[in-house]
Formats: sequence, structure tokens, C-alpha cells
Amino acid sequence: MANSLLLNHRYRIIRSVGVGGFGETFLAEDTQMPSKRRCAIKQLKPILDNPQADRIARQRFTREATVLER
Repeated sequence: MANSLLLNHRYRIIRSVGVGGFGETFLAEDTQMPSKRRCAIKQLKPILDNPQADRIARQRFTREATVLER
């Protein structure tokens, strides 16, 4: 993702903060909040050659998002 990219007409990507086996994490700001609150955006890499590994990665991603939402 390029800097200054606006996702969902809301989240502006500031910079990449890390790349791992399952994807890349970006620092972003919520442009719809008056405070421009910062947040993390995670881009999950599809695992095209292994459907089972892709399913597990998506499950872990969903679990992580659920925990972080609390």
C-alpha cells in the first residue's frame, strides 16, 4: 500500500510498521474522527498454493481482530 492511501474513504495509511508471514501491518489514522485517532491496519496475504493454510491464517486473523477490538 502506498503512503496517503485512503481505505474505505476513512483510514489514511501513514506508513508500514511490519511485515510477517501472514501479511503487512500499517499505521493509519481515522480521518472521520476529530482527533484523527491512529490505528493499525493489517493486510492479509492470501496463500494461494495451500487452501488449508489460507483458511487457518484467516481464522487467526479474525481471532486477533476480535481480541484487539475489545
